[in-house]
Order: sequence, then structure tokens, then C-alpha cells
Amino acid sequence: MSNAHILRGQVLSFQGSPFATEAPQEAARLSEAVAVQDGKIAAVGSFDDLRQRFPAAALHDHGEKLILAGFVDAHVHYPQTAIIASWGKRLIDWLNSYTFPEEMRFGDRAYADEISARYLDLTAAHGTTTVCSYCTIHPESVDAFFTAAQARGQRVVAGKTCMDRNAPEGLQDTVQSAYDDSAALIARWHGIDRLDYAITPRFSPTSTPEQLEAIGALWAANPSCLMQTHLSEQTDEIAWVKDLFPDARDYLDTYEAFGLLGARGLYGHAIHLEPRERDRLREHGAALVHCPTSNTFIGSGLFDMAGLMAEGQRIGLATDTGGGSSFSMLRTMAAAYEIGQLRGTPLHAAQLLWLATQGSATALRLEDKIGNVAPGMEADLVVLDLASTPAIAQRAARADDIWEAAFATIMMGDDRAVSEVWIGGRQV
Repeated sequence: MSNAHILRGQVLSFQGSPFATEAPQEAARLSEAVAVQDGKIAAVGSFDDLRQRFPAAALHDHGEKLILAGFVDAHVHYPQTAIIASWGKRLIDWLNSYTFPEEMRFGDRAYADEISARYLDLTAAHGTTTVCSYCTIHPESVDAFFTAAQARGQRVVAGKTCMDRNAPEGLQDTVQSAYDDSAALIARWHGIDRLDYAITPRFSPTSTPEQLEAIGALWAANPSCLMQTHLSEQTDEIAWVKDLFPDARDYLDTYEAFGLLGARGLYGHAIHLEPRERDRLREHGAALVHCPTSNTFIGSGLFDMAGLMAEGQRIGLATDTGGGSSFSMLRTMAAAYEIGQLRGTPLHAAQLLWLATQGSATALRLEDKIGNVAPGMEADLVVLDLASTPAIAQRAARADDIWEAAFATIMMGDDRAVSEVWIGGRQV
């Protein structure tokens, strides 16, 4: 009995980065169908050809719907699921008022299990198939999240948050426990099934220099891991970092000095970067992660997408839930477009869809596995209805091409636009 499936529709693949050409749509290709077998993309091409090659395959005919790689969310905090859309304050106030009290609860494995399942249900409903998540300081929070993802056959990245100062006593670890707990979690989960570990200092204000040094040593000992943290999100945060690290050249230097700058590093937000920071991030091939709904919700600033891309930076896209105000990567793309407009550099629909798939996969160093519809890639797919509501349908009906039609869904779409989701070759 064949386990092959053929999905028929408008299949979107990328041949390169739409930021590398003056006509972004030229980086994309549309095909008629995609064949899925054994959890992988088996073939992409004409429907008739795939029907001949896979005669026993189950057919899923999606008509004019858009089939593309599942969305990849490169910076999230799954423990903040229940506090999303809490009334806005500045970053530090928001952490103290909402985030830290909620994260205290994740030493309870049952609660961590409940929120892990809820979070992965919510994100899958929005077409997100891979996330890179911060957990809490509690190893239980990591075990719960990886266990839930593993049961779903889902590719995720996550790690235990490390912080030994400037947080409630119940949310602090130590230099030693941060190292030991993280090392044990790496041994337990990293590279198992579709799971990868990210070494996770929350940000330099909540780690002593001694802890940052230990985490740098841990990363050096485990170079196949990613390392995720926050960088230059708000101006008052940057001033705080300067007070805490008076000898540092800039915010990035508080990581660089301790071995926490590298090609597998993920730096969330990165809004207010100094020229030296931009140079060093690019030289190392590190990834910056744009979190547009979070940046507007918490009032952080406007990310310089066009300037950073022109420099050759590696950039992903993320919801940053719960600082971000939506679980939807469609809403996140819309916010990225709006921020681009405010900076005078609007993004094309092809660029937005690339950021939410291949761009974020590249940031996570997973571009050879996920983020595109191509033979050999893992079969994580989302099917988008480009006429999911009356308002979107009437606009799509007047569209001159697929990009106009897709743009209406990017700007106005929500989970109703997500017609079908596949994770690891299985329909969710």
C-alpha cells in the first residue's frame, strides 16, 4: 500500500532569495502539484507528470489554493502563551508584571505539558510547522515542550532559559546549575528525531558575567547547538546594559566577550544596532530575528530590514509570542510590511513569504531540511485559501497575478485562511 500523497494547487517554491533581485517574484516558481512520500517532498512539477510517477498516491485537490512550505517562527516564548495580549508596558515592566509571574509556574510539569500542547495546537492552526522557543529556567519546561513536539513528529528548536540575576528569586538559576541543567538537556534531546537544542541565555541583563562565561563554554563544547538570546530591543534596555557592563564596547560585546557570538547564534529584535555590531554580526554569519508585532506592541522601534538585508545579514521572522500580539505568521508578515512602509521600504509579497519560510529556516541553519517545497526537503506544508473571507475574496477576484492575491491574504488573513497543514508528511 502506497503512503504517497499528491497535493494539487498553486505550489510555491523559491529558487533563491527575493531580496537578491530587483524583481522579487523572479526568485519564486509556481508548479501544479507536489508529491509527498515517507515524510519528504518526493517531487514537484506538473500534475499529470506526478500522477504518472505516483499512480497509487492519494490525491488532495486544492484547486486554486496556494501550497507552500509550513511557516517557520524563529523566536518565540511558548511559556508566555497564556499571557499574550496583556496590556502593554515597556519591556522591563512587561517582564516583571506578566512574564516572570507566569514563568514561575513551569516548574510544574503538568502545567508545562498543558501549555506546550496548547501552544503547538494554536500555532499549527495558523500554519506554523517549526518554532524556535525559549522555555523557562525549569528543565521540566524543556522536557514538556520537546515531548509534545516529538509526539507530533514536529521539527522544533528550544532551550532552557538561563538567568541568575535581575529576576524573581524563584526564576533564577546559578552559574553551575545553568551549565549542568543545559548540558543534561542537550544530551537528552539535541538531535533526537526532529528536535534541536538552543543554548538560551535570556539576555545579558539577567545573567552575570560569570554565567555568560559558563554559557559560552557550554556552546564551545556543543558547537552543533544553536544559541539564542535578545539584542538591542529597546533604548532603555540598551542603557541598562551599559550600566551593567561599563567596560563593554556595545550591547553585542556583552555576548562577544564571553564566546556568545557565532554563526549559529540567533539574536532576537536587533533594532538599535551600532555600526560595529552590524559589522561583527555579518562577519560571523549570525542571524537576526525580526519580531514586528512585538516591536510595535511593546513600542520598541522599527527594524531596518532593507538596510540589514543590503549588508548581507542573515534574517528570520518571528511572532515573539507572547510579547508579540499574534500566533499568526500571516499577521507577522503584515506587520513586517507595515514597518517597512514606515521606513520607506515596503516589502513584496514574495519577500514576506520567503522570510516566513526559507528566511527563518536559514536563520535556524535548517534551510537544507525545511522552509521550501523542493525534492528531498521534509514535508512540512501549509495550504492557504486565498479567498477565506468575503473581504479577502472580493480583493483576490480582482488580482492581476498570484502575488496580488497572496498579498491580500497576508494583510487580512488569519487562521481561517489555513486550509490544511502537513507536518512530517502527515496531515494535521
